[in-house]
Amino acid sequence: MNIPSVLVIDDEPNNFDVIEALLNDQEYELYYSANGEEAIANLKTYNPDVILLDVMMPGIDGIETCRQIKAMSKWHAVPIIMVTALSSKSDLANCLKTGADDFISKPVNGVELRARVKSMLRIKQQYDNLQTMLELREDMVNMVVHDLRNPLTIIMFGLQLLKNHNYSQEKQNRKMEKIYGAAQRLERLINDLLNMALLESGKLRLKRKKVEIIGIIQSSISNFEAIAAQKNQSLVSQLPEISSFIVSVDANLIHRTIDNLLSNAIKFSPDNSQIIVSLEIINSDIYKIKVIDSGPGVPEAIQQKIFDKYEIGTTMLDTSQIGLGLAFCKMVVEAHNGQITVRNNQPQGAIFEITLPISGSLIDNG
Repeated sequence: MNIPSVLVIDDEPNNFDVIEALLNDQEYELYYSANGEEAIANLKTYNPDVILLDVMMPGIDGIETCRQIKAMSKWHAVPIIMVTALSSKSDLANCLKTGADDFISKPVNGVELRARVKSMLRIKQQYDNLQTMLELREDMVNMVVHDLRNPLTIIMFGLQLLKNHNYSQEKQNRKMEKIYGAAQRLERLINDLLNMALLESGKLRLKRKKVEIIGIIQSSISNFEAIAAQKNQSLVSQLPEISSFIVSVDANLIHRTIDNLLSNAIKFSPDNSQIIVSLEIINSDIYKIKVIDSGPGVPEAIQQKIFDKYEIGTTMLDTSQIGLGLAFCKMVVEAHNGQITVRNNQPQGAIFEITLPISGSLIDNG
């Protein structure tokens, strides 16, 4: 966490010493500038979170210094507290007119100074958080448009080609498979966006029911066999030899979670490789679902971050860049009181592991 920086602009060094003493017990990085010109010239060096600005200074006074700083787009959001011996309402109003955010009267009171600096730092932090969110949203919108456009382009181009009456039946069938695959990707992306919004708002409620988890895994594998075959990949299931394993989950969301992991595994694994989906019953309390691929793996530095929204990990051409799939998986698994992790496989690849509580599930060993 960065230490907040406070810039004191005052032509009297003794005044800086007083402020330094009053803020001594606070974790701030303090900087001093003797006049407005010097402060403005070195703002990039100081990079202040809050400015304490004396009003009465030789050269350009505090009011003009404030006006110039607030006119600079990079620094207009930095809160400025005017430190002044002026007390008339017109003088104080003049300070606020130039863009000052607050003021404190001389002689400076320690309690008041600390309270006002903390208040301005909170405002600055809120502004910084908002800017980060807006930048993230802008990036997300650009990525969403990009990822929606890719499968849509395939669909539109494919349909255009199908109008060609000279296309053989075999070519038409292959093109229809590509169109259908692109439509499925488009549907998954839209569903991810909608479900992420519902999960975050708390409006998506788990519809738990007793289901056969092995059946869900097999269904998901079946859905992706044709897609994997396009890259000559084989999907292998490693399931326990039991007649049934009944669990209480939201079947649709868990199915979607396994689908997302399989989709990623196919996307990032090379041609002619193997992808394994396994189920392990660890004990009477938990079971684990693993999706093991032969792709590039996940660097240790981002193995925790990769489940965050919009974290895209390894970028690849012609693949989704939004990074919502794994964030969706995490939210679903955690909503079931479980945990999802990733670690690297040997000699290559990644192992995505979902750990879920059994909590009353029924196991039939036949």
